[in-house]
Amino acid sequence: MIDAATAEHAETAVHTLIEQARTVATAESLTGGLICAALTMVPGSSATVRGGVVVYATELKSLLTGIAADVVRRHGPVSAEVAAAMAGGVRNRLTADLGVAATGVAGPDAQDGHPPGTVHIAVADPRGVTVRSYVDADRLAGDRADVRRQTVRIALEMVSEAARPEPGRT
Repeated sequence: MIDAATAEHAETAVHTLIEQARTVATAESLTGGLICAALTMVPGSSATVRGGVVVYATELKSLLTGIAADVVRRHGPVSAEVAAAMAGGVRNRLTADLGVAATGVAGPDAQDGHPPGTVHIAVADPRGVTVRSYVDADRLAGDRADVRRQTVRIALEMVSEAARPEPGRT
């Protein structure tokens, strides 16, 4: 499932994290651990990857990432709010500089009223949380494997972006 393009994104993310002496942790739902798997395929990733949790079942989103169950109840498991809370929660639980989380619907069927391709990806760092949502007309296209692959690539790009120093800061 991890193709050459994804592997390249993972290498960039890991090398950027290592250059900046930053660590990362993952909380994954629809990707089922593929983000962490892509990161750990890169030689030297043990210097930067703290670990990851697969929170496929709704109740595990709260239990394993430490987010309030009320957040999941209010917004639903497939939401920007839950992705943001998962990223912050896994960052705190695994004591990482960055937390990355993905939740959504890979398909082929809709879930909780959300069609396939609905995806929310979040990265939390000391500056805050960035969320990218792909909903309605902006849903990710393709079959289940395509949606998962695109989600992993986007998440890796977001990790790379978050790991880079802010302009004016080295």
